[in-house]
Amino acid sequence: MASETRSAEILESLQEIRSRVQLATTSGTPTLVAVSKYKPASDIQACFGAGQLDFGENYVQELEDKAKVLPAEIRWHFIGTLQSNKAKVLAAIPNLYSIQTLTSTKAATALNKALPEDRTTPLNILIQINTSGEDSKSGLHPLDSETPNADAELTQLARHIVTTCPRLRLQGLMTIGALEQSLNAGAGDLNADFECLKRTRDALASVLSAEFGGEAKARWGEEGTGRLLMSMGMSSDFEAALKAGSDIVRVGTGIFGARAKKQ
Repeated sequence: MASETRSAEILESLQEIRSRVQLATTSGTPTLVAVSKYKPASDIQACFGAGQLDFGENYVQELEDKAKVLPAEIRWHFIGTLQSNKAKVLAAIPNLYSIQTLTSTKAATALNKALPEDRTTPLNILIQINTSGEDSKSGLHPLDSETPNADAELTQLARHIVTTCPRLRLQGLMTIGALEQSLNAGAGDLNADFECLKRTRDALASVLSAEFGGEAKARWGEEGTGRLLMSMGMSSDFEAALKAGSDIVRVGTGIFGARAKKQ
């Protein structure tokens, strides 16, 4: 267990972030994912005790280890680089709620095959988009909102999930925007990476709706509405992301403090 001092520190930060999320939200109820990489299970337990259910991890082994000792009610979000050879390990975690970094049909197929038959709900999948075009970031190319390409890598992957992966649900898209976009944006300025993800989301929704029609709500997007969700915004820019319409924000440092380097 975390010390009383540490628990109080985490809870104070969590409450501050929740308040800021609420103030920045323009519509709906966004999901706050507490990014707990490198942090001990005791920190996560302290957050869970305050009603936080969604936690994000970047490394498969770390997620597997924590899931074994922490409450089954936690909803785990994998937000690190996804390798298809790790699909079995991830799929075996009963309370894995989503994978936000899918970029290939190979990984999608491996996940769908590895998920247990008795899993009661599909695994939520977000496809990662490289909105900034940086070589250092993973993700597929965005779509042109004016003339979305039905044969683009993104649309092909989305189609593959919807048509051939019944144990997966294409929930939406995720991006890690360029840090400069957040640092240099002035009051009222739009974040180009967030706007790019919005255009890509709308373009992909248009393509899927044209192909699947009335089946859409049952096969992709938010449960019950068929609306593709967006995961964008981290500790440095989650408020700008929420004002741009983000449905999911991923906050680590803002809740847990600075991270120690991985050993």
